[in-house]
Amino acid sequence: QVQLVESGGGLVQAGGSLRLSCAASGSIFRIFRINVMGWYRQAPGKQRDLVATITRRDGTTNYADSVKGRFTISRDNAKNTVYLQMNSLKPEDTAVYFCNWAGPTDDYWGQGTQVTVSA
Repeated sequence: QVQLVESGGGLVQAGGSLRLSCAASGSIFRIFRINVMGWYRQAPGKQRDLVATITRRDGTTNYADSVKGRFTISRDNAKNTVYLQMNSLKPEDTAVYFCNWAGPTDDYWGQGTQVTVSA
């Protein structure tokens, strides 16, 4: 099994920045099989939506249109950690942010971290 622990959430004013981290621990074999790491978010009463993904091997990234140019996803394979740098935050970015690591047969989620952006 793989455990994911997110950190870095909090309260910030509009226009501010936060950096989320997601650290993986557990089975090294299963971590090695991970293909894609990503961040998703879920606002109250809404579905969980993709924010950004990054491939473990070559670092190819993908972003939701709503965060392009403001958010940057990155990874440190040596530390088994993925990051989400969030700049120019808006009130509509307020949500619980979840980390996801997925492989051919595995799908792991973190517990979520709250991000609140005040106007």
